[in-house]
Amino acid sequence: MTAALVALGLLAAALGVLLVRATRNRRRLELLLADRAARLERLETEFSRFAPSLVVEHVTGMPEQLAPSRREVTVMFADVREFTRLCETTDAAQTVAILNGYFERMTQAIVDHHGHVTQFIGDGLLALFGALEPNPWQARDAVDAALAMRDALARYNAELAAKAWPQLGFGVGIHRGEVVVGLMGNRNLATFTVVGDTVNTAARVEALTRTHGTDVLVTQAVRDALGERYLLHEQPAAPVKGKERPVVTFAVSHAVPR
Repeated sequence: MTAALVALGLLAAALGVLLVRATRNRRRLELLLADRAARLERLETEFSRFAPSLVVEHVTGMPEQLAPSRREVTVMFADVREFTRLCETTDAAQTVAILNGYFERMTQAIVDHHGHVTQFIGDGLLALFGALEPNPWQARDAVDAALAMRDALARYNAELAAKAWPQLGFGVGIHRGEVVVGLMGNRNLATFTVVGDTVNTAARVEALTRTHGTDVLVTQAVRDALGERYLLHEQPAAPVKGKERPVVTFAVSHAVPR
């Protein structure tokens, strides 16, 4: 009987030791997993500084949705007016601060209306609507974003004026059509972007804002998708590089109250 009790005691002690070790190992595993999760979160946060958060989510969770394809997309180009002159008359640190503040506000307006900025090109930006996922209201979203950008720029200029800093003007061109969508680049550097005539046309339309003396222009393809939600003013047809026929555009005044 005594031997049996001793054996049971030894077995209980052994089980206790194993339980303590298992508890310690589980705790170490939990700490390791928490550390890896924190590192992944920091990595995604840093990655999001260089790519839109929706792109990051698709790359990490649904990479098949970023496979090269042809899609109907609304493309926006926005460019700061007379930025070269601003660079020549303002010191470097102030120039960068002004431009970064501008980009922050423009990007937020775009994201708020279901778009994403795919590239910053000097003092300009390229934004897409309907590229990452189907969006039947992409043209309206793009125009709403442009109007929000106009309001955001007015508020930003008031902030710049209060600092006695130079104020900004911009031009926005919006076009809709089929593009090739995908991750483009090489194994060291790639970006999710679009290529095709639709992109080139949007850039040309942005340039026409100077010709027509307005800040937001859309093409007929966008106009056809808007219905009667906005007050638009047709502009004279104008020749653009790469197009055989002059391009008709419409200046966007404001959304029509419903």
